[in-house]
Amino acid sequence: MKNFTKLWLASFKVAAKAQRQTQKRLLDSLLPQAPKPATPRRKAAKTASVSGVAAKSARTAAKPAPGPAFPVDEASRLPGKWMAYTYALSSPRAPLRRMPYWLYLPKSAAGPPLPLVVMLHGCEQTAPGFAQGTRMNWLAEREGFAVLYPQQTPRGHPQRCWHWYERHTQEGAEDAERIVGIVTRACASYAIDRSRIYIAGLSAGAGMAQIVALNHPELFAAVGLHSGAVFGASRNRAAAMGVMQFGGAREAQAAIAELLQRKPGFPGMPAILIHGREDRVVRHVNLEQLAAQFRVLNAIEPDAMRLSEKAARGGQRAAHAYRLQDGWRGRKLLLRVCEIHGLEHAWSGGDAHVKYHSGIGPDASAMMWDFFARHRRGT
Repeated sequence: MKNFTKLWLASFKVAAKAQRQTQKRLLDSLLPQAPKPATPRRKAAKTASVSGVAAKSARTAAKPAPGPAFPVDEASRLPGKWMAYTYALSSPRAPLRRMPYWLYLPKSAAGPPLPLVVMLHGCEQTAPGFAQGTRMNWLAEREGFAVLYPQQTPRGHPQRCWHWYERHTQEGAEDAERIVGIVTRACASYAIDRSRIYIAGLSAGAGMAQIVALNHPELFAAVGLHSGAVFGASRNRAAAMGVMQFGGAREAQAAIAELLQRKPGFPGMPAILIHGREDRVVRHVNLEQLAAQFRVLNAIEPDAMRLSEKAARGGQRAAHAYRLQDGWRGRKLLLRVCEIHGLEHAWSGGDAHVKYHSGIGPDASAMMWDFFARHRRGT
């Protein structure tokens, strides 16, 4: 038995070394191929706001269908528990600030430990509104997982944006540290399967979800990003608008190199990326560059990407079809990239009565859960 253990550890070290070598080679060969973004026109640069970066641009998104000014609390109609809490953290990297959060536990919570999906809203959204717009609680009730919704405060940002564009946040401080604290508290308070914790977000929430996941691969088994900007290309508020519109190929390469240097032996992070082809807020170039980043992080060879075209959902126009690219390493699906035709800056297949959610396109919540369910941390 002792010899078997030694052999197993030796083979694990060899595999880990091979993955690191593949990451380095892909980092050198994949990301630099992305085209250099065009220089923003002077007029466009003036629209960047020190306080409202993603929120101001988000006003150009498609208008939601007519509905209530504030989402109706429909969670009470489900048989599970919908609970509100407040979290306060003070540390050298996160000054004292209270952060509200909501937790949905399905009726099956009395059974074995549950998987947990952490959902991060976008600018000008609330956690309850995001729950309704994505219909994630309904899916959780059906599939048997818990859902956690941290909420940014007006004190944290006037438009409730997450600070995905700040360098210290990208390194795991401020909002990122608070979110991890909330997840840790939920795991300590309820029966959560700690090998099956996932995080997802929309727009600014996607930017924050990738930051939290990449800084804590020991905690999260996979990440889901909907309409998110490329990781690490913005270092401050003023630069964020340029990244949203033009991406940041060179900066994206440097961000991944810094991450791998800061976290030697990075194990990879399975990811599903969803983006609308007609998104004018966070443009499609960000999806292309995010996909390149996660190919590097998961050591996926270029020829391991498989392309498939999917028809629109029943009753929808053919223009709402979508394209999937799946990235495999061996038998493991580690990257799924979904491009949705006709979709602007909104959660695909959601409740169109809620701002920044669209009824067209595939059900993004179901797609994310289908991907998450394939992954456990450490396997």
